[in-house]
Amino acid sequence: MAPISQVSTEEKNNGGTTATKTKMIGCNPVLWEVKSSIRGVMDELQALSNTEKTVISLGTGDPTAYPQFLGGRPPFIDSLSSAFTSSLTDSYAPSFGLPPARRAVAEHLTKVLKLCARSEVVPFHVSDSDVFLTSGATQAIHLVITILSSAGGNILLPRPGFPLYDSACDLAGVRRRYYDLLPSRRWEADPTHIRSLADDRTLAIVVINPNNPSGATFSAHHLFQIAEIARDLNIPIIADEVYGGMVFGGVSFVPMASFAHLAPVITIGSLAKRWMVPGWRLGWLVICDPQGTLQRVREATEILMNLYSGPASAIQAAVPTVLSDANEKFHENVVMLLELCAETLCRGLEKIEVLRCYCRPQGSMFMMVEVDTTRLLGIESDMDFAKELMKEESVLVVPGSILGLKNWVRLFFGLPAGLLNDACDRMISFCKRRMINSWQV
Repeated sequence: MAPISQVSTEEKNNGGTTATKTKMIGCNPVLWEVKSSIRGVMDELQALSNTEKTVISLGTGDPTAYPQFLGGRPPFIDSLSSAFTSSLTDSYAPSFGLPPARRAVAEHLTKVLKLCARSEVVPFHVSDSDVFLTSGATQAIHLVITILSSAGGNILLPRPGFPLYDSACDLAGVRRRYYDLLPSRRWEADPTHIRSLADDRTLAIVVINPNNPSGATFSAHHLFQIAEIARDLNIPIIADEVYGGMVFGGVSFVPMASFAHLAPVITIGSLAKRWMVPGWRLGWLVICDPQGTLQRVREATEILMNLYSGPASAIQAAVPTVLSDANEKFHENVVMLLELCAETLCRGLEKIEVLRCYCRPQGSMFMMVEVDTTRLLGIESDMDFAKELMKEESVLVVPGSILGLKNWVRLFFGLPAGLLNDACDRMISFCKRRMINSWQV
């Protein structure tokens, strides 16, 4: 519950004093029960850094701090400058987004669907009216959870997962049920386990692909299995595709909407990662529903979007240029660099015997690594590992317990090779110092 305490004060009264009590003003009690955020934990860890060593952050998923990922300035930056100098973007944008921007998102997603279409399936065609522009994917997540929420209902979430879904569910009064992503299966889930979690109050299932935090890219077969489950349960799939298209290692990205003929899909995406502009805060929520079963959801989305402000008009005005085919080479270069970075980090981790990477990442910017805490002196948990590593070596990692997986850590690999190698060297030194020898057991 919210901390509502009483504070005694003294008040003058006819030359004397009388004691009065004033109540502290309360707040939403749910906020005190919300799971710790990644940003909050990273702030705490940052404060523990060794002042004699420069911090190397393997925590924040933002490669834009390093010029190599931008290849100079992205070719579409001028479009934003032009938008800001145009008086046409000084006004409020329509609640659902500027029509040219919505059209650009619809055309982009339709093109991706056509490229990934199998011969026996007619790809879903995204129309302008299916697209709702949001202030980053964060707003889209909160919107869709709020829209689908129902008293006593539950949503199936992946574990490990992205904590924002946990907090969105808590704030909307939705119960959380977790299906496990299995490292032994390249982080794909057991369909039988997913089915076992559902009941008549299950509202939706969340699929994050390419996956944050594991770095996995799910196969078409696995996505088909999940779509079949959603069809049988008569629930929508919330497809978080913020890292859509950011895949490597010989795998292909298959959008969940490829299976919208089986079950309705609500796709969440953004400009942040693929186009390296996280500060623009432009995302989208797209209703992929060829059977028309989400009509009430669509109407509720329109109602809620009329209550909240979306992205800045100038940012929206730049969207058609950003999503044009002219920027594909920029995107391909980013993906190539990320693959090289992932390879560099994996090679470094192979030298640390108490850290285990079950499979190399195939997408996004992250990977999960298991920590054998039983072999490290003074380390009993992933949080201990993160804190002590920061204190001694100023290397920041995200504890897996924040993501639902104890004694694992999430590592961000979108850094230059030199920094990744330095981070690995520091982790090697740390683990060697902390290693429990057989005679100490």
